[in-house]
Amino acid sequence: MPSKSLIGELPKILEESRREAGRILERLSESVRVGLQTNELVLPAKDVDGLFKGRVPRVSPDYHSNWFGLMGEGLFEGRPTNFAPWVNRLVYGDNLLVMQALLAGDEKTSLPSLRGKVDLVYIDPPFDSKADYRTKIHLPGTDISQKPTVIEQFAYSDTWKDGTASYLRMITPRLILLRELLADTGSIYVHLDWHVGHYVKVLMDEIFGKENFQREIIWRIGWVSGYKSADQNWVRNHDTLLYYTKGRGHTFNKEYIPYPEGYIRRDGNAPSGRGIPLEDTWNCSECDRLDSINIMSFSREKVGYATQKPEALLERIIKASSNEGDLVLDVFAGSGTTAAVAEKLGRRWVSADIGKPSALIQRKRFIDNNVKPFLYQSVGDYQKEALGASKMFRRIGDLSEVVLKLYGAEPFPVENCQARNAGQMRESRTLVIVDSPNRLTNAASVKRAAEAKNTALGGGWSKVVLLGWNFAWDISQAAQMYKDVEVLVIPPDLMDALKKRGFADLASGGKVRFSSLQYLSLKDVRAENAGDEDDERVVVELGNYVLLSPDNIPLDEKDKAALAEVAANDPLALIEYWSVDPDYNGEMFRSLWQDYRENTQNDGDPDHCVARAEIVVPKKPKGTRVVCVKAVDVFGFESIATVRV
Repeated sequence: MPSKSLIGELPKILEESRREAGRILERLSESVRVGLQTNELVLPAKDVDGLFKGRVPRVSPDYHSNWFGLMGEGLFEGRPTNFAPWVNRLVYGDNLLVMQALLAGDEKTSLPSLRGKVDLVYIDPPFDSKADYRTKIHLPGTDISQKPTVIEQFAYSDTWKDGTASYLRMITPRLILLRELLADTGSIYVHLDWHVGHYVKVLMDEIFGKENFQREIIWRIGWVSGYKSADQNWVRNHDTLLYYTKGRGHTFNKEYIPYPEGYIRRDGNAPSGRGIPLEDTWNCSECDRLDSINIMSFSREKVGYATQKPEALLERIIKASSNEGDLVLDVFAGSGTTAAVAEKLGRRWVSADIGKPSALIQRKRFIDNNVKPFLYQSVGDYQKEALGASKMFRRIGDLSEVVLKLYGAEPFPVENCQARNAGQMRESRTLVIVDSPNRLTNAASVKRAAEAKNTALGGGWSKVVLLGWNFAWDISQAAQMYKDVEVLVIPPDLMDALKKRGFADLASGGKVRFSSLQYLSLKDVRAENAGDEDDERVVVELGNYVLLSPDNIPLDEKDKAALAEVAANDPLALIEYWSVDPDYNGEMFRSLWQDYRENTQNDGDPDHCVARAEIVVPKKPKGTRVVCVKAVDVFGFESIATVRV
């Protein structure tokens, strides 16, 4: 049979996307809706040179008082007078879910609904189904290549499973939601290339209105590709940016570039005034090359992210289509260039991406740039998405029973456990509980499991095993607190493995491995006199880091072996980033000191974080101080440890 015409598919794709976006918008008024989980309030204060010379980071009293209690009070200093309380946000998660949360708003984190509040959107979605999404990770003595996480694999495979048609089904509902987020005077730039650009243009004409199409911008990317494949063709050397507005009255600040040296007008006179106005072809004319917007190979702005875009490119867009104090949104954030430039230009921002490497790179980049305090948040339970797409399980209980059996437990009869998520090991008094893929397993989950040891089916259990899919940042600390509960990780690719291999094959010979959580231990934490009666010095020294089982990390076998060797001989080398809250309130982790690999301003070692932090803070008037330490490893897994001093 002949393949379907893509042009003929466009009306259907648009209609399906409008229905999907409509369902999302209808759910915004429901009591149960997608929310943002705040993992960290980051107050950039990276460790700098002199740590081992006795000098310590100094936090001013004003900075401390203005920001340490913010989340409890729901107040943010320095906000624009015409806008609700605001703090910039870095969000990890599927952007469809991120946008649902932004549209809904969240009173807990003082986030108003952003519906109709965004002044400028820039997105740089993936161009090509054949792109290599692996992340290169350098460790002492070896380099390994991390495959995309299951969450990312699910997103990418769904994006391209039917080629261009699938891509358009992915991008179209997102464009509809982005329009909902845009202010009436807002603008959107969509960065594309020849793979899908023309089809997206047709869809954007329908979504934003053909009359609101402003320009197709041609950006000469500056590096050529396709020499070998283009023996019989022109060499490709440009990307396309589609520029639309939501309506009339949009912001546009005309930009100019200097006249080239020796430039003479046609009348023979030297030019006066501003200069030459920018055209819709960038880096293409002789004049434009004087104001190049490409990243040089030696540039300090490079952060090692494959699809990183030049800051000068985003500076041109943000200056033209927003004003100081405006809100800029990027939901395919990648290396975080949009937010980094928005910060420098005095704009507010929200930056979101589904990739853990992206979130880690962005957080380090923002700290390195000494941006204003920002929230690091996460959204979405992606196993829920995978479950929804699977046709194998109609109910969560069906999946839970399969997980119990693969672990080796016998599920309880439905009359004893209506949720069908618990069972017993066949030859012991061990209670096994499977947490839902619809939520994050957190400290409260562990506490409930500990209580079930004495209450479930009459109690008297010798041990409880809690199996989880997705984990909150506080899970490792809780797992160490409740010694009667063993928390294990359900293989993130389990549903995919069941689809490909079937239950019988996986159940035979114990082929499914449930691994223990990663955790951080501390060697020393203390508070001591800082030489000033109003201050004290908090000293924190790392002890050990135990990585999540390499079997649950998407690596090739040779890379797993290399990783295991580093984990055994140099475990602290696996920590990519760590931070300290020297006055943890038990609710919000407020990062007041940070160090990360590649920060060579302290010890000159790009392969390791420093293992010791010294922070001078105001003395507590009474009571003990709770110090909380967070570590993020090279794969993006987070652990925390807390100590009373």
